[in-house]
Amino acid sequence: MALVRRRAAAERDTGPAEVAEVARRAAVLLQAGVAPLAVWQYLAERDAPAAAVLADLDRGVPVAAAIAARGQSWRELAVAWAVASAVGAALAEALRSFALGLRDAAEARDDVTVALAEPAATARLMLWLPAVGLLMGVALGFDTLGILFTDPRGIACLVAGLALVVGARVWTVRLIGRARPEPGLPGLDAELFAIALSGGASIDAAAVHIGRARAAVNPGGDDVQADIPPAVQDVLDLSRAAGVPAVELLRAESASARHRARVDGRLRASKLGTRLLLPLGICTLPSFLLLAVAPLVLSILDTTDLPAL
Repeated sequence: MALVRRRAAAERDTGPAEVAEVARRAAVLLQAGVAPLAVWQYLAERDAPAAAVLADLDRGVPVAAAIAARGQSWRELAVAWAVASAVGAALAEALRSFALGLRDAAEARDDVTVALAEPAATARLMLWLPAVGLLMGVALGFDTLGILFTDPRGIACLVAGLALVVGARVWTVRLIGRARPEPGLPGLDAELFAIALSGGASIDAAAVHIGRARAAVNPGGDDVQADIPPAVQDVLDLSRAAGVPAVELLRAESASARHRARVDGRLRASKLGTRLLLPLGICTLPSFLLLAVAPLVLSILDTTDLPAL
């Protein structure tokens, strides 16, 4: 039973924070002189995904492929592991630096998630406003349901109101989705080039090794892209012009990219509260009038004897 639970836990994709902790522990063990295979044996005793990696290694699966099979965040770690192994870089140092990057990305994603929680919860709560208004009319003893389902005027209100509810739902989900952080690790390209160059690879060779590593860990990825991203190229040009090593500049660029991603995420979250007023005013409130107020008024008019003029 415990084995089944561990296997099920390993099949679930873990977030950057969990992967960062595994990478940090692996770096410490490697720094202490533990062999890579033994590292996964020690980690497997306390971590379900690491146990799944070890099981794949025992079946002869390459290390990078075994790591990548655990999910999106693990694929990024797998690329870093593969690049460091290919160029002969110090694996412990590479994993330690990569773990710091993953930890920063996890903290930034957590900040944005917390900032999004309140406006997202408010928006979802407001979507129930038409239904609550309709039930209140029924509770007060008015025939609002009969009006909505039997009266032509009520049927028109029902169709239009439901259309507005669906529109508000779709609009709100899209706004919240756009405000969420982009998947992946910001500054990953700069970090990978820093790992490759720290192992003594040339710039062109580093690009090739990174392309091969990505093709190996991504499902169906056969093409090797040796292109250097513009942000990385700018750092390399600066390094060449100043005559200084590019590794630390690349790691600084990676940290800067993570900082920019955190700031952008907070800005998107702060703007979300204002943008959610659009579906509220255009769709939710009119649907409340059509599904709750209009049937109530029609029910009152139908049951009230108006004096003749």
